[in-house]
Amino acid sequence: MTTVQQVYEGMQRLAPPELAEHWDNPGLLVDCGGAVRRVLVTLDITPEVVAEAAAKQCTVIVAHHPVIFDPLKRLCPADVPYQLVQAGISAICMHTNLDAAEGGVNDVLADLFGIRQRTAFADGCGRVGEIDPITVPELAALAQRKLAALCNAPDTGAAVQVKFADAGKPVHRLAVISGAGGSLFAEAIAEGADCLLTGEANHHHALDAKRLGLSLIAAGHYATEFPVTAAVAAALRTALPEVEVLVSTENRDPYTYL
Repeated sequence: MTTVQQVYEGMQRLAPPELAEHWDNPGLLVDCGGAVRRVLVTLDITPEVVAEAAAKQCTVIVAHHPVIFDPLKRLCPADVPYQLVQAGISAICMHTNLDAAEGGVNDVLADLFGIRQRTAFADGCGRVGEIDPITVPELAALAQRKLAALCNAPDTGAAVQVKFADAGKPVHRLAVISGAGGSLFAEAIAEGADCLLTGEANHHHALDAKRLGLSLIAAGHYATEFPVTAAVAAALRTALPEVEVLVSTENRDPYTYL
């Protein structure tokens, strides 16, 4: 019989907790115990994902984003941790440690764009290296196609929305940081990158990066992180062959794009 703790130990080998940022809250955040025969892997644990796990008889959800982040002061039926306990579903969440881990979120992203001779930067979370030369508009369009193919399609609208600030030079050296990495543009410049591809970047990040000669592509928080779910599922299947591991089909970008 496979236990929740064994699934957690498998995830700790994939994403060692010591790689997490000091402010983070990764770990076995909801432990309902019991035997584990089926696991659901997702980016976010939403009510829809809890319902999906229950319908598919998954007793553990493995997620990237922590289902408990700030201290809980109360619980009610609208809260996802309450829903997990009510359904008897445990939650293992690996956040910044999975960002930084070998084979984790940013290695998956780097693989997607063929980054060679890669090194880590931004406290280990980002990846930077060489790619075949490409213009920024071409790279942005490529990102939209590649990421859309790996994400759950929305009910309406585009699967992935990409925006870019073009500094006017081809991209030979690309930096990638999944999620909300726009504020790390200075670290990408220090690594000699021509472009930073991330999930989210605000107006001032784009202005400053472009002024300093760095192109910036923002391809969406969900879109730059959901692709890791397939890699996590594959690793768990290898580590725990007696457990069936599924990837969520109900975890979607919360935004609808025109």
